[in-house]
Amino acid sequence: MSAAGSAPAVFVTGASSGLGAALAVAYARRHPAVRLGLLGRRESALAEVAEAVAQASGGRASTVALAADVTDSRALADAAARFMAEAGAPDVVVANAGISAGTLTGEPADAEVFRRIVQTNLIALPDTFAPFIAPMRARGSGALVGIASVAGIRGLPGASAYSASKAAAISYMESLRVELRGSGLRAITIAPGYIRTPMTAGNRYPMPFLTDADVFARKAVRAIEAGRGFVVIPWQMRIVAGLLRGLPNPVFDRLFARAPRKARVGASD
Repeated sequence: MSAAGSAPAVFVTGASSGLGAALAVAYARRHPAVRLGLLGRRESALAEVAEAVAQASGGRASTVALAADVTDSRALADAAARFMAEAGAPDVVVANAGISAGTLTGEPADAEVFRRIVQTNLIALPDTFAPFIAPMRARGSGALVGIASVAGIRGLPGASAYSASKAAAISYMESLRVELRGSGLRAITIAPGYIRTPMTAGNRYPMPFLTDADVFARKAVRAIEAGRGFVVIPWQMRIVAGLLRGLPNPVFDRLFARAPRKARVGASD
């Protein structure tokens, strides 16, 4: 984090709703003088999050609202430059933006949805971090946080794009963690289970250990500050995911062949 006694600077993508908004508010409560970069696609929603941050911090936090789509690497770089011009190199960068929708291979209408999910959930990770690497390396400290998912631990039928993107995100973050070893920078992977957000609101199946977004955010901020390399929230889902990962393929296939599937419509960040 930042030097002792100074307010941290935190840059969060996907900040207009869901986990990103909850993380922004959690940082404001934990560090009232936090300097926050809030990046999302919807300006009006970012304004609402900025107001929630102001309330949570007693008006002490400063925010920079940045309307951009994380699939646009140039817009991301411009937003990063704007944030650093006001707040300096961040102490924490959270690549949180993510979308989800049901996808089926062979369905022509799903092909573009598949690409969009992978671009948002995976390709945007290095694009989000890239503008900050050099200034954070020069300072010799900071955390790059990738929001993955327990859905990336085993492929879920009907959610091939989402599972694939999150599995790749986990591997990417692991590679980055090793690449940054000795630099003073930390790469941290956070894999949420089922969190109560607009993204999960339309799920038509049971969601074990469903957790409120504010509870997730508080735990995530603590995990980031503790420097944990990989954390599943809630912790019970790590056990569930581990059990699923250990199932022989024939057993897993039989169990999930008839499982309810995510609707093949829309997405939310």
